[in-house]
Amino acid sequence: MLKRFMFFAVIIFLLPGVFAFGAGKTCDRACLEGYIDRYLDAIKDNNPSLDLFSKDCRFTENGVQLPLGGEGLWYSMSGRANYSFYVPDIETRQVAFIGTVKEADIPAQGGQPANEKIVAVSIRLKIDDQGKISEAEQLVMRPERKLFSEEQSAGAPRFLPTGEAIDKMGAPHQIYMQAIPEKERMSREELVKVADYYFEGLQRNDGKGYYPFTDDCVRYENGMDVLLQTDPATGAKTRMTCKKQFEEGLKGIVTRIRDRRFVAVDQERGIVFAFGFFDHLSINWTWQISELFKIEKGQIRRIEAAFLQCPYGMNSGWSTYQQGMSEEIQSVR
Repeated sequence: MLKRFMFFAVIIFLLPGVFAFGAGKTCDRACLEGYIDRYLDAIKDNNPSLDLFSKDCRFTENGVQLPLGGEGLWYSMSGRANYSFYVPDIETRQVAFIGTVKEADIPAQGGQPANEKIVAVSIRLKIDDQGKISEAEQLVMRPERKLFSEEQSAGAPRFLPTGEAIDKMGAPHQIYMQAIPEKERMSREELVKVADYYFEGLQRNDGKGYYPFTDDCVRYENGMDVLLQTDPATGAKTRMTCKKQFEEGLKGIVTRIRDRRFVAVDQERGIVFAFGFFDHLSINWTWQISELFKIEKGQIRRIEAAFLQCPYGMNSGWSTYQQGMSEEIQSVR
């Protein structure tokens, strides 16, 4: 009888999700990634069940607090797409995500869904002591909606189809999946400090800053390799290095990088995930960004960002005014 009891006790302890929290209030990598999958399923089914969410769960989309369920992506998501990048933070019991989903293009005047489009999403979830999602924050990068005729919109800016571009990447590069040797792993604070050098180097950049990039560093923005160059005469493709781009090509573009919230740190793989805002004062323009960094031996090896345009001076919905306007690191834990 005692052996049977011990057997079932071990099985319960090893189960993911709520049982893990009951045993030791822990949630490993697979457990945290599972919350993202369950969360996206809940959005698709428009089912904000208390089985998954805490009673007072707070939810924002693109910096705006909305009811949990029925609005934003909850209203229109129709399925998952191809790309999924998880950044679990076991220590803080948070998980971040960049990926793609399908959204039904519902006509403004109602009626049946017309077409499905692929949209990019960046997500942060916080899991409480009871194994419930207590905070849900997401950015949704949708394609430009055609509100006017071609004649009416002539000369208007055109944005890259972020969802489609990220979706075509298929899967995170294998470099992201490689574990850092245990003896070479950096502390949370060290990883965040290196990632923040990127923001420090980019804002008000004069080409003379400190740029801790590896020689093979690659930058992707909204699914596009921004280092890749094509010779207009020959069509030959070459790739600029991250460091050279910062030294020569990105001078004075970004006025301020603020509300730098480092919300997930994966020490095992050397990955840091951040939310923030890029202000461009000269054109009164702000990007609301999500960005992740692969860091090895104190240098940034790979960068991936997904972002959207927002009103100038926008707040994340999770920061005070003072925090939102600050260029300092806002949170590590």
